[in-house]
Amino acid sequence: MNNREYSVSELNKLVKLTLETNSNFKNFYLKGEISNITYYKSGHLYFTLKDKKASIKCAAFNYRFKNVPVDLEAGENVRILGSVTLYEANGQYQVIVDEIEKENKLGSLYVELEKLKKELDKKGYFDKSIKKRLPIIPYNIGVVTSGTGAAVRDIINTTHKRFENLNIYVYPAKVQGKNAELEIKKGIETLNRLDYIDVIIIGRGGGSIEDLWAFNKREVAEAIYNSEKPIISAVGHEIDFLLSDLVADSRAATPTQAAEILVPEKESLLGELNIREVRVANNLKKLLELKKIEFEQRKENYFIKNYKNYIVDKNNILIGKEEKLNNSLKKMLEIKKSKFEISKSKIDMLNPYSILNRGYSITKLNGKIIKSVEKIRESDELLTILSDGEINSVVK
Repeated sequence: MNNREYSVSELNKLVKLTLETNSNFKNFYLKGEISNITYYKSGHLYFTLKDKKASIKCAAFNYRFKNVPVDLEAGENVRILGSVTLYEANGQYQVIVDEIEKENKLGSLYVELEKLKKELDKKGYFDKSIKKRLPIIPYNIGVVTSGTGAAVRDIINTTHKRFENLNIYVYPAKVQGKNAELEIKKGIETLNRLDYIDVIIIGRGGGSIEDLWAFNKREVAEAIYNSEKPIISAVGHEIDFLLSDLVADSRAATPTQAAEILVPEKESLLGELNIREVRVANNLKKLLELKKIEFEQRKENYFIKNYKNYIVDKNNILIGKEEKLNNSLKKMLEIKKSKFEISKSKIDMLNPYSILNRGYSITKLNGKIIKSVEKIRESDELLTILSDGEINSVVK
């Protein structure tokens, strides 16, 4: 029986030495799909290379000085040249990369995602004009996320730190893995049915792109688009940008930032209100002083001081105009009356019946005036009109 005994560091060192001295693990090519890629300002590049069954950590130190592209993205298929080593501090083995060659195609998930993005873009899902405004003070906040994850704790803690009186309603949903998108969709739809909910946060903490992929699914995008409540998408970290971010009314880099964007600081609001109160009071005071000065100036105004005399003068002028108008109307009425009497006399003179008053009479036969005796025959019935009556007679 082998009784050799190692410390952890000794074992890790021994494994590292074994890996690095084995020619099979030096300067070999490895193909796979990139995920969790991060370019650091220090000049180092870290990512995971995977296939359908497994994954391995990779690092390219000082990548700028090696044959390494500077625009690699998660989902791209690549071929790398590297060697295996072990990081003694945690016993994790990885591939140290010297070269990376793109295969110029996205992974299958990204191909499908790009197709979905183009489809939803044509339908107007990303249109900024339809984005709903976030409430100024969201008294009731709905959250769709894991009920036990760090995201919900960050949202609750940040919200109550900024404004302790707000209410948070959590819909605990599965946010990664099989059918996670269906639970997220159901959470959005459920919170939409609650009238008192002012706004909804959906999201989760960081993770691999595979962990976050539920937020790239059609079901989640459609639920966000159809939501009557404004929605903030807060998934992963700053570098993560998902389909839910494009459709949502607002995007936050992290769940904590979602609460910071949504919830104002109560103390800041109170301070701003106090400042505005003082400003309004000062403005009113200044306005009042100006009005007082203006009033005093108006009191000394010649027109105001002599307003009574002005009214008297205007009244006298008006009385004079009234007298002239009455005289004009009286003269005009007399002229009209004189013209009327003349016209009346003329009409009376032309009236055949006016001669009756002077002793004349009018004789009619069958309603017609008789001007000659030749028009009369024996037995005719005549009507003679006098000034004070009529006489019926028969010709014999």
